[in-house]
Amino acid sequence: MYKRVLLKLSGEALASDSGIFSREVLEDVAAQIKTVVEDGIEVAIVVGGGNFVRGRMADELGIDRTQVDSMGMLGTVINALAIQGALEAQGVPTRVQTAIDMIKVAEPYIPRRAVRHLEKGRVVVFGAGTGSAFFSTDTTAALRASEIKADVILMAKNGVDGVYDSDPRLNPNAKRYESLSYKDVLQQELAVMDSTATSMCMNNDIDLIVFNMNEKNNIIKAARGEATATRVAREV
Repeated sequence: MYKRVLLKLSGEALASDSGIFSREVLEDVAAQIKTVVEDGIEVAIVVGGGNFVRGRMADELGIDRTQVDSMGMLGTVINALAIQGALEAQGVPTRVQTAIDMIKVAEPYIPRRAVRHLEKGRVVVFGAGTGSAFFSTDTTAALRASEIKADVILMAKNGVDGVYDSDPRLNPNAKRYESLSYKDVLQQELAVMDSTATSMCMNNDIDLIVFNMNEKNNIIKAARGEATATRVAREV
C-alpha cells in the first residue's frame, strides 16, 4: 500500500443520467475513501468539472475560452464541496482548498497546510484547478501530487480499466497495457492525460495508476495496489 495518494476523479463520473450529481455515486465514493483512510493511507483528491462545463464548449457557447475555463474551475469547487459533504456525512474529516480565493466556502490552497491536514488524517479536496485558464484538472493533479509529495496518482476512469492502444469502446480487439513509461505515452500519443500533465509526472517521478472506478470497490483496490489497472511510470 501507499502512504499518500492523490485520487483524480472526473466530474462526469459524479453525475447521474438525469442530473448533475448521483447521490449513489457520491455515497459509494465516500464510503470507499473512508476505508482507504482507515487503512492508514493519506488521501488528497482533485476533481474535474465536466458535469458542468468543459473548455471545448467555448466555440459552442460563443464565449471566450478563458471565461469558459473560469466557469469550469468554479464547477470543480461545487464538486469538491459535494465530495466534502458526502465524506463528512460518513464521519470522515475533510477540508476543501481552492486555487481561487473564496474564503467563505473553502480554505485557500496552501501546500504546507494541505500536508498538515493529511498528516492529521483529514482528506483534502483541491478545487478550482490551478487557478489559471488553459490548464486541465489532469495538470492540476500532477501539480498538486508534486507539491504534496504524493506517492502516486490514482486516476479513476469512467468505464475503462486502464490504458489501451486504441479505444476499447470502439475496437473490441484493443490491447490493454499492464505498464507503460511516460515516454511511451507521449510518443504514442495515448489518451491518458494531456501532455503537460504527463511531462510533469515524468519529470517529478510520480507513478500513475489508471483504473475503472465503476468496478465495485476499485478505489480501495487501487489504493492497495490490487486493482486491474495500467501503471505508468518514469521507467518500466
